[in-house]
Amino acid sequence: MQFDTPATTNPIDRMKVVGRPHDRIDGPLKTTGFAPYAYEHKEIANAAYGYIVGSAVAKGTIRSINLDEARAATGVLTIVTAQNAGKLGKGQMNTVKLLAGPQVDHYHQAVALVVAETFEQARAAAGLIRIDYARSPGSYDLAEALKAAPLTGGDSGEGSGAPPVDRTGKFEDAFAAAPVKIDAEYTTPDHSHAMMEPFASIASWKGDELTLWTSNQMIDWGRGDLARTLGIPKDKITLMSPYVGGGFGGKLFLRADAVLAALGAKAAKRPVKLAMQRPMMVNNATHRPATRQRIRLGAQADGTITAIAHESGSGDQPNGGPEAAVNQTKLLYAGANRLTSMRLAVLNLPEGNAMRAPGEAPGMMALEIAMDELAEKLRMDPVALRIRNDTQVDPEKPERRFSQRQLVRCLTEGAQRFGWSRRNATPRQVRDGKWLVGMGVAAAFRNHVNRTSGARVRLGRDGVVMVETDMTDIGTGSYTIIAQTAGEMLGVPAEAVVVKLGSSAFPVSAGSGGQWGAANATAGVYAACVKLREQVAQRMGIDPASADFADGRVSGGGKSGDLRAAAAGAELVGEDKIEFDKLDKTYQFATFGAHFVEVGVDAYTGITRIRRMLAVCAAGRIINPKSARSQVIGAMTMGAGSALMEELAVDKRFGMFVNHDLASYEVPVHADIPHQEVVFLDEADDKANPMKAKGVGELGMCGVAGAVANAVYNATGVRVRDYPLTLEKHLERLPPVV
Repeated sequence: MQFDTPATTNPIDRMKVVGRPHDRIDGPLKTTGFAPYAYEHKEIANAAYGYIVGSAVAKGTIRSINLDEARAATGVLTIVTAQNAGKLGKGQMNTVKLLAGPQVDHYHQAVALVVAETFEQARAAAGLIRIDYARSPGSYDLAEALKAAPLTGGDSGEGSGAPPVDRTGKFEDAFAAAPVKIDAEYTTPDHSHAMMEPFASIASWKGDELTLWTSNQMIDWGRGDLARTLGIPKDKITLMSPYVGGGFGGKLFLRADAVLAALGAKAAKRPVKLAMQRPMMVNNATHRPATRQRIRLGAQADGTITAIAHESGSGDQPNGGPEAAVNQTKLLYAGANRLTSMRLAVLNLPEGNAMRAPGEAPGMMALEIAMDELAEKLRMDPVALRIRNDTQVDPEKPERRFSQRQLVRCLTEGAQRFGWSRRNATPRQVRDGKWLVGMGVAAAFRNHVNRTSGARVRLGRDGVVMVETDMTDIGTGSYTIIAQTAGEMLGVPAEAVVVKLGSSAFPVSAGSGGQWGAANATAGVYAACVKLREQVAQRMGIDPASADFADGRVSGGGKSGDLRAAAAGAELVGEDKIEFDKLDKTYQFATFGAHFVEVGVDAYTGITRIRRMLAVCAAGRIINPKSARSQVIGAMTMGAGSALMEELAVDKRFGMFVNHDLASYEVPVHADIPHQEVVFLDEADDKANPMKAKGVGELGMCGVAGAVANAVYNATGVRVRDYPLTLEKHLERLPPVV
């Protein structure tokens, strides 16, 4: 199905199943332990266990590896290194190779895999491997490396991208002439995904055909890059990932566990199961890169922005890409004279890549503080400043309108719900016992990306509707919204639909990532259901154009019958994909929101506690308000972590992230955030897709950290521009307590 004109009225608009809050249909399986994650497939008989050995140096060469003692250890079946693995390629979406040797690219890059009868035996033998390295000088200090870093454009592939330098109008002249201006620098640290389920895979060979059960967000990407890495045809690989225990972008790409499990299984001549050990995950896999950002804003006395510049620098491995932190600044606020630029430094730290809301998440951590700093200089309410500079067109391409943009409504309704009028604009004026109390606001922005997505829908002879697509569920509710979509299209309840996900044997979907999964995957199911509806109607002698599917029956032209009866003689199958062409060239697709936060800062210790949070979101039709609310709450929590505690500490001597486990990498827990509220504006974007839906999961994170920082400033009067806002960054500047 080609979607190249705005959607008209269609079956989804009935909203009998879609748009209703629905319990997740995979919930009972997960809470009872019957949903098998990648490491838990008990049907694979006689599986051996793998254990990864990671590099002890960040950059250098392996001089030699002594495996004698490890090979002689009890239970060891085989040991795989680059010396005996055969010729390996590199995945198209991997910046560095996943098995080092002889060159080492980063700390904890895999250098060997031990395969043994038990996990304990594999782990013990791994400790007996002796490796001699020749360490090379490396670059590990972003601030230092950026001094000579070139201007570099880039794109996250998720709608966040920008050229090396982009200009509209005459920024320097306008900034110099502006009566009110700010010029400030902001820093964000490296972040870890810290998902609960580790990178894990089980590999099994049958002749030259490989079956891999793995934890991966993008089945077709993973399958293709595994084929490139192993040097075998893609059709020789079956990849399955029906349940994923968190990914956040870290499982978008092929990782070492999948490659090494496949190599280990081939060498051992039996299935191998492998879960990457937790202390290795942070340095072995991808992470969100740190940024150094400079923002300059110039405005007239009434708050109209006349000059806006956002410059960002980040680092990555050679041939990597920048964190596109300036993207939202190109689109969020009006302003005639504009400048954005990005620099990319070469660092020998682990690979930087997509983490939830790449680009906008760190970019808005800076931009939304800058907007508050400008509002203070203007003596203007921060909400009013954002509303003053709203735009309904792309500021750099005015001929390109937003398909929908309700940012002003998000801000105004959010302010009313949150009680923003009670905020004292003068910092450090509100006390609650020992707590300094403040409120903060930030806009939320995240692009919506249209991606081709396919599905197959079956109507069985028993009347059961089954959907098959390689879409994944990373804890976001894909099973449920796909069941709701098929149910709405075929006139049956969601409970009557069986959903099969996460297998490369199924049609290729959009996959889970970039906030594109829900809208595109369900649009692909919509397209397949249209094909199935045509077959059902024709078999029942009803004109497909006028057929109505409701309450398990099909009616039209004076005829009516049970849906089940249509397939009584033989199964009916509809398969199609949604494809996009013209509309995204005419319209800018994006989602918008507003975040409001109240914090308390202990006047004695400087500790910050979030007291309440509100997110108001405009993101097209919300397919399942219940799971969408959960996604936004999770995103808000992650944003709070970015603001107050999350930071990978870089050892600039040895080139590694020091806090590489869940004990030392702090993330928020329930007690950190006592009250969260989410509001979705009623919206249906007919230009986005036939579902009239857009993504929402990552929108819930964008801007949160800025709102927290602004609330901390309102509470304390101390402006911190270096994330996370830990107590030592403002303790000495807090007001006297006696």
